[in-house]
Amino acid sequence: MRTKKTVTTVTTAAALAAVAALTLTACGSGDDSAKPIADVSTQAKTQAATVLDQPFKKPNLVLKDTHGKDYDLREETKGKPTLIYFGYTNCPDVCPLTMSNIAIARKSLSKADQEKLQVVFVTTDPERDTSAELAKWLPSAGDPSFVGLTGDFPTIQAGARQLGIGIDAPKKEKDGTTVSMHGTQVIAFSPKTDAGYVLYGEDAGSDDYAKDLPKIIKGENP
Repeated sequence: MRTKKTVTTVTTAAALAAVAALTLTACGSGDDSAKPIADVSTQAKTQAATVLDQPFKKPNLVLKDTHGKDYDLREETKGKPTLIYFGYTNCPDVCPLTMSNIAIARKSLSKADQEKLQVVFVTTDPERDTSAELAKWLPSAGDPSFVGLTGDFPTIQAGARQLGIGIDAPKKEKDGTTVSMHGTQVIAFSPKTDAGYVLYGEDAGSDDYAKDLPKIIKGENP
């Protein structure tokens, strides 16, 4: 795991370019041939966090949580430090690793800070990722405190686009495997402004999150 990192502050245009340059990953259900459709830029490979001059607005999303109840993202996370990630439970690599890294980092926080931090996992494969499925997967892949959300795909896709995250509907291949294309960014939202001002790529490790989370929880730049 990395012990040093570079944090870059970017302008609006550069921020959008950085988002677009991040990997749109093909996660297959047991398909080892699935590969990213775009290379990660050199910048994204060498830094853990990108602090945005012009942050993202929190998506206007109302989905179902792991109890099958309506979850209004903006209302439920208002004034709380929040990490949002779009992925799916059948992903063989990036999604569970990302959740695990965040979970490990969360355990390094004080009890008070652990209770403040909100981690929201939004499925990109809602047909298979029901509320019940997310309820089973999240505690093992990440942490029981993590929020899992599902709903109709167009709504989820539109919410992801508000954060510059591209996702495609899951596609079944001829060999029977299902492949989902999705961006792998984690966006951190400030408890002070409710704006997404820090972006992480898939190379961010648990050490990176552990170092940054105390500041993110306070609404400060990592």
